[in-house]
Amino acid sequence: MDPLRFDFPYPSRRMPVFAANVVATSQPLAAQAGLQMLAEGGTAVDAAVAAAIALTVVEPSSNGIGSDAFALVWDGAELHGLNASGRAPKRLDVATLAGRNAMPTRGWDPVTVPGAVSAWVALTERFGRLGLERLVAPAARYARDGFPVGPMTADSWSRAPKAFAGMDAFAAAFLPDGRAPRAGERFRFPDQADTLEAIAATGGEAFYRGPLAERMVAHAVAQGGALRTDDLAEHRAAWVAPLRQRYHDIDLVELPPNGQGIVASIALGILAHHDVAAHAPDTADAIHTQIEALKLAFADARRYVADPEAMELEAERLLDPDYLAQRARLIDPQRASAFDWGTPPRGGTVLVTAADAEGRMVALIQSNYMGFGSGVVVPGTGISLQNRGAGFSLEPGHPNRVAGGKRPFHTIIPAFLCAGERPLAAFGVMGGHVQAQMHVQLVVRLHDFGQNPQTAIDAPRWQLTVANDVVVERNVPSDVVAELERRGHRVRVDDPAAPTFFGGAQLIWRLDDGAFLGASDGRREGLAVGF
Repeated sequence: MDPLRFDFPYPSRRMPVFAANVVATSQPLAAQAGLQMLAEGGTAVDAAVAAAIALTVVEPSSNGIGSDAFALVWDGAELHGLNASGRAPKRLDVATLAGRNAMPTRGWDPVTVPGAVSAWVALTERFGRLGLERLVAPAARYARDGFPVGPMTADSWSRAPKAFAGMDAFAAAFLPDGRAPRAGERFRFPDQADTLEAIAATGGEAFYRGPLAERMVAHAVAQGGALRTDDLAEHRAAWVAPLRQRYHDIDLVELPPNGQGIVASIALGILAHHDVAAHAPDTADAIHTQIEALKLAFADARRYVADPEAMELEAERLLDPDYLAQRARLIDPQRASAFDWGTPPRGGTVLVTAADAEGRMVALIQSNYMGFGSGVVVPGTGISLQNRGAGFSLEPGHPNRVAGGKRPFHTIIPAFLCAGERPLAAFGVMGGHVQAQMHVQLVVRLHDFGQNPQTAIDAPRWQLTVANDVVVERNVPSDVVAELERRGHRVRVDDPAAPTFFGGAQLIWRLDDGAFLGASDGRREGLAVGF
């Protein structure tokens, strides 16, 4: 891979941060919580976990104590993957859902066992130095003493009164005085501080097998939810082998299903058969080819990806080199196409990246899914529960069909780039459906066009919708939009009155001398910090 260029052709709110120790995430207070752990002698994992815990307090619209989480960790010698997603309650009444057109998104039906707490425990026990009680301290302080709400968080929060109308426990927790806090207003949530401290003091036991678990289940029983004590007690975070996909002379590393990281892997495996670098980065030629590769990747993912225990084929079959070459030949360089899935050979989110001076790197992502998740808040605990069950399918016979005890298809995906066995970057993008798409766009910009991470993050973005329409940011040139339309794409320019979310990226790049470059997305309110 050629050296990165440090020109900055796009309007940007920030410059990359160069330092021996770096944290990058979507909220400044959380970034500082992570940096504090590094300054106290903690590892990159300590920093990432502390930042992630703080994010449950200071960015509650995107994640909470009742979220799921995934992580990739470079420990200085080896890359480790962690899947801390939870399963649907075993007693979920699937029959009551069968007549619906789609899974519900609010209330108890889409609630799955929350896995983020198990991720914090597993990561800290294996790779941390400071202990969980130290790591929760900044978050507990913000919850108990309060913090001024950031402007983008306030904007997300402002939609909650309408979305969760009639959910009294949610209103009591997150809508003081009957409304969402405004930008700059101080928000306090002492119940959350108490819960985080109980989790830390018991190594997570209070949450899965103790008093907090009992309170979650009691609330479920009172409201007709299916969650029970054995669902929580049997949950375990799983260490998994990451998937590697070659892209020219580098590897994209993603976690295997039940996440959508394989979408980015498939798309890059297809793009490797097309010379994207022959075109300028923001041209219709470059964008068209990426759109078509992602259409092919999503077609396969929607058909095959599910809880790995329910998949019809191994994830590796979707990355078979001959199969990807065959799929790549379907792309017409001049025309948009509608693709079906192929036949492979048988055989609301936050993202934290952190790196330390000893060489460790981490990408950790956690989410309650849609803004504030299910809307279910366990009274007196500060625990807001995710709605990850909304990722299930109701289609009979589909491998991702909803079932008790099963993990749903997940959108949240951490990632690494590697050159051989050497890590180049830890990164990720918050933003549901757009995450795998932005992984592809970032890798193409970094590798094919040599853009530095901040430039690659600042660059104009586009996204493919579920209906295969293309939405572009307003700074995509009009002649490019016209050419994409000429090729048959249905293109919509982002509407400033009803803006589309194009994700929020965080990326740490390893420099040749062992120091790091941190970059953070101006589309969110976070930043990269270091020393």
